[in-house]
Amino acid sequence: MLTCNKGGSRMVVDAANSNGPFQPVALLHIRDVPPADQEKLFIQKLRQCCVLFDFVSDPLSDLKWKEVKRAALSEMVEYITHNRNVITEPIYPEVVHMFAVNMFRTLPPSSNPTGAEFDPEEDEPTLEAAWPHLQLVYEFFLRLLESPDFQPNIAKKYIDQKFVLQLLELFDSEDPRERDFLKTTLHRIYGKFLGLRAYIRKQINNIFYRFIYETEHHNGIAELLEILGSIINGFALPLKEEHKIFLLKVLLPLHKVKSLSVYHPQLAYCVVQFLEKDSALTEPVVMALLKYWPKTHSPKEVMFLNELEEILDVIEPSEFVKIMEPLFRQLAKCVSSPHFQVAERALYYWNNEYIMSLISDNAAKILPIMFPSLYRNSKTHWNKTIHGLIYNALKLFMEMNQKLFDDCTQQFKAEKLKEKLKMKEREEAWVKIENLAKANPQSRCPAADRDRIFPAHVSREVSRAALPSVSSAPPSTACSPAHPSTRATRPG
Repeated sequence: MLTCNKGGSRMVVDAANSNGPFQPVALLHIRDVPPADQEKLFIQKLRQCCVLFDFVSDPLSDLKWKEVKRAALSEMVEYITHNRNVITEPIYPEVVHMFAVNMFRTLPPSSNPTGAEFDPEEDEPTLEAAWPHLQLVYEFFLRLLESPDFQPNIAKKYIDQKFVLQLLELFDSEDPRERDFLKTTLHRIYGKFLGLRAYIRKQINNIFYRFIYETEHHNGIAELLEILGSIINGFALPLKEEHKIFLLKVLLPLHKVKSLSVYHPQLAYCVVQFLEKDSALTEPVVMALLKYWPKTHSPKEVMFLNELEEILDVIEPSEFVKIMEPLFRQLAKCVSSPHFQVAERALYYWNNEYIMSLISDNAAKILPIMFPSLYRNSKTHWNKTIHGLIYNALKLFMEMNQKLFDDCTQQFKAEKLKEKLKMKEREEAWVKIENLAKANPQSRCPAADRDRIFPAHVSREVSRAALPSVSSAPPSTACSPAHPSTRATRPG
């Protein structure tokens, strides 16, 4: 037992029970004991910090000993930060054990367990009550991992697959402060322990699979994607097949989850990183985005448009040719969207110089796809801002290729005229039907007479709408739709 008189008070370091956890007691500062005793005192403080306190049901209990633990943790953070050669081999198992005792726990239930599911966009998260201690434990562990004295060859006996799995489970914490520390901690472990890299990627994949296909709820998806963004950035070329499968089978399906907005920036970054590594992946990526394109969720459409522009910023011209037609068919739909933010975001593509250069090189294919939507909405869209953006897009198309623009204009007008003629024929046909129905209320119209009287496209419409032929009825010069309740009758 070491004793010391300091400031008029006597502090005791109890070393009698060297194997078990210590009861809270104010220990000496490590710097105040001889160098030969510092390692032993360091271990005592680590064991002392394995004592857990109640911050939830009785936050005012044991305030003195909570402060003793907080002070010990804070001191150890400073100790390993400013001293060299203090992380000796006996320290490793003690540190990992102390971290595990404090951190690996059952997470508190959702903020509203009896009501609606926790929504990270709307609801306030449940903050960890024991954060004054947990924060210092995280800081201490990070300083250990980042220390020049840290030796992964020794630590790998204690920081193993089980440790990593328990660490990953904590990413579902609602407390954003904890998830931020976890993100940095896992990234450091990934960088230091080469043997754990494949396992970490596999377990992150499993979390994503459960999230996509089972729960659709996890608080740490954004942080895990942020880690993966750094990992993908370090992938060697050419990309391994397992990495391509990860992109196509894990990252892309994340776009269809309803809570996409929570993690979309990190997801888009990961996708773009892959395309910068291997441009040949562009076509399957863009086709997957078009497959998952939201039909009724306008804010989600805006996110997809943001991501597509990021992809187009890094796309190779040879890859652009492969996807331009389905892509611009979708953009034409977006320009026609009654939700002005969707139309506006799509039209902002025409402000991007690189995208405009790609469009210019392929105007012969793109302009005929886009022109009808642009021309129609330049006159009919309810939002004035959209009118201005459409005029700008049309002007740019006109400057690219005046002849092609004129051809598209003439073709569009011809199609409009054709539609008007069809509409007129349809209206005239229905007028005939009404007149014939009034004159012959009990008769039905055989198919042969119907085809003789009406144009083909109107005859089909009439057949679908109101004129089922009756094979048993004799031909009649008077054709009219019969009410469903009226039986066909023979004349006379």
